[in-house]
Formats: sequence, structure tokens, C-alpha cells
Amino acid sequence: MLLDYYGLREQPFGATPDSRYLFESETHREALGSILYGIEAGRGFIALIAKPGMGKTTLLFRSLSQLREKGRTVFLFQTISTPLDFLRTLLADLGVRDLHGSFFELQSKLNEILLDQARRGERLVVVIDETQNLDDSVLELIRMLSNFETAQEKLIQIVLSGQPQLARKLASPSLVQLRQRISIIAHLRAFSADETAEYVKHRLWVAGYVSDKALFSPAAVRLIAEHSEGIPRNINNLCFNALSLCCAAKRPVIDADTIREVIADLDLDPLMDESTSAAQHPSHRTVSDFSFRTRKAWTWIPTATVATAVLLALSGVRVQGNVKAPVLSAGTKLQNSYAPSADPVPVSSRDGANPTKAAPGALNGDTSVTPADRQTGDSLPTDNRIDDQPLDPSSGILVPPGVTLYQICAEKLKSCHSKELNEIHRLNPWLVNPDHLESGRKLRIPSPQELAGSAPEAAVATPASAQR
Repeated sequence: MLLDYYGLREQPFGATPDSRYLFESETHREALGSILYGIEAGRGFIALIAKPGMGKTTLLFRSLSQLREKGRTVFLFQTISTPLDFLRTLLADLGVRDLHGSFFELQSKLNEILLDQARRGERLVVVIDETQNLDDSVLELIRMLSNFETAQEKLIQIVLSGQPQLARKLASPSLVQLRQRISIIAHLRAFSADETAEYVKHRLWVAGYVSDKALFSPAAVRLIAEHSEGIPRNINNLCFNALSLCCAAKRPVIDADTIREVIADLDLDPLMDESTSAAQHPSHRTVSDFSFRTRKAWTWIPTATVATAVLLALSGVRVQGNVKAPVLSAGTKLQNSYAPSADPVPVSSRDGANPTKAAPGALNGDTSVTPADRQTGDSLPTDNRIDDQPLDPSSGILVPPGVTLYQICAEKLKSCHSKELNEIHRLNPWLVNPDHLESGRKLRIPSPQELAGSAPEAAVATPASAQR
């Protein structure tokens, strides 16, 4: 469907390292030239180092395709844990079926293969991808392979490809002999904004897109370049999802709004926040059912001290004494940093009216709370017991420190599903965040009659404090 909609022969932003799609930017062209030159010159060891997603494997496939006519090539990418495993993997790729024998016997088999190729005038090129994952003992064996040589030339050419960790590994004192044998080190840089635009055009052209009209708007390409940081794999992910989204919506051109939507869909931060919350609150799944329908209204969005200060300013609270606004970081749950006292903080009246006593809840942005809604610090529950408090729907119960809404619901109602949770929220509109209950606060619990009269899937009203 997608290919027909855009008039493409194949997917232009695939996930496989197809060398046909290699875009030879300045940095990729230099790296490719360095690898081919080092192999032609018989330098023995060459290294290609770049960040993940920069197109190392695609570049290596292109170089191997140009070398196959001149010799034999082997591409190793499996996880190899021991020198013996490495020898067996290499010999298997060279067509050896009998992989039994000792380490020295396998070395002798490899030596025979190399000498036979040298007599035929062929060279062997071995490319090892993700080399940074290899153990030092395996890297030391790879160094020993360079000793397979004649008086005139090396019998094996080895290309080590890896991420920046490979550079740190090669710089370690234990691998100094291997480092000395690497005479050419190529690297890849991220695309510039102009190169990103050319990269997108190139892949579309290879996939068969022919049109005078640009498929991606200039603003969309600029946003792709900025968000992808010029990394080809990131560009591919953004473009693939943008094509899919616009195809489904029947949009003729991919604009900046589409890219913003894709960026939001690929953002992992909200998912990590949910994972952290679930780990801290075992009952998170049940409570989340209670707020699923009004998810945006029930999400606590301040992630910095500035946001907390804004909320305090909107509610008209003047912080005094040693009461401090909590300092928040991304993904951090608000902690109850205010203990109710008999001497509440006064609220300054903006319109000149007489100041009034602020209820403790005002520090959390709830100016509608009256002092009667709370108990003083002397009567604040000091443990997590709620079973000794009678169920009185008219007055509610006091929230003990450290308990969750799920615990109260399960203890008092013997059931904690969406019906009960929705009814609790209806009776307690101040309850903006179900995962954070203020100790000492009165929480109304629905009576059996109220639960019987409520619909199981009643929509949860959006709290006024969450709408601000």
C-alpha cells in the first residue's frame, strides 16, 4: 500500500545494510577510500570506528562488494567469546566442514588455506563487525593472525569495525601490540543539514521515487536533520514512520507537523516515567485504570522548580519560614514536603481584601480546601493502619502516611476496580494525582448505595486543578 501510494519500487528507509543505498557523503567517501586503499596496499590491519547508526556495516558491505573479484572475503558479526570459537567461526565461513581438533590443529588448517590462496594469487579479507564486544583474548588471537605472511606480503587482511568503545579498548596497555599493527584508522562523522537533505533524496531515488515535487517539505527535512543529529539510522526511522503516517492519512506531502508527530511517537521518556512509577507503586496498573480516560488531566507535569513556583504563584500562596518548594527532576514523584500545623500560612489578597488563613492544601495548588478538611498535626495518623477507622461516607477517613489509594480502596471496599475508583474521585475532586495522597487529608469513601447507583465505566471528571 505504501509503495503504491508514493510510486516506489521498494522501501527506501529499510533497516537492513543494503550497500545500494549507501550515500557517499564526504566522510563516508573518505572512509571507503581509506579501507580500499589499505587493503590494496596490504597493510594488514585497518580500523573503522564510528558511533552506532552511522552506516558502518553498509559501508563495509560496499567495500567487500568491490573486493570480491580480487580475492576472498569473510564477514564476521556473531558474538564470539573465546579464541577457539573465533577460529572455528572463521574456518566455517571459509568452507571448512571438519571443525574438530585442538587450537593448534585449527590454526594449521587456516595456514593451509592461506598458503593455497597465496599460490593462486588471491588475498583473504576478513571484516569483523562490532569488534568492541570481543574479549581481549580474542583480540590477541586476531593480532596473531597477522603473522600469517610470506616474505613479500601478508596472507590475510583484517578490518576491525566498531563503536567508540573500540578506540578505548585499542588504547589500553594490554593491547598495545595490536594497536601498533593498525596502520589506517577511518571514522565517520554525522551528516550536516545539507547532507541530510541529500541523503533523504538519494534513498528515495534509489527506491524509485520520480517526481518534480519534493516528498518532504524543506521545514520537515530541517526538523529531521535537527532531531536525528545527522545519524543515518535515526533519519531512516523518522522518515519511515513519516511515510507510513502520511500514507494512512492520505497526505500528499510530509510536512514539519508530521515529523513532530513522529518524534512524539518515538519518544521513550514518557514510557520510562511510567516504568519508574510502576516499580515504585505495585498497584499502579489498577490505579491507572481509574485515570486512563482522563490521562492527560491526571498526569503531574511539573518537572522543575520553576513549574512548582508558577503553581504557587497562581494559587496566591506566599511561602514563609522554612517551608520550601520541592526541587523536582524529570520523572521524580512529588513528595509530601509539608506537614500540617496549627498555624497555617496566611494568603495575601491580590484585590486588597482582608488576608485569610490558608489551608495546608494550598501549598499543593488547592485553594478550595478549608481548615475543617484537615486535622492538626497533633491528630495526624502516625502509622499506616486504616482498618481501625470506621467507614463513614459523610465525613470520610483520614489518610495515614505512606498509603496508596489502592490500599484504602481494597481495605474499605474489599474491591478496587474502575467503578470504585471512579466513584472515589467523584467524591474527592481535590484528588489530582491518585498515586500521591496527602497524609492527614480527609478522603470520602462511597457507600454501598452510592456504588450501586454509579455506572461501572463512568467517565472521570477532570479536576479543576489539573485544568489550570
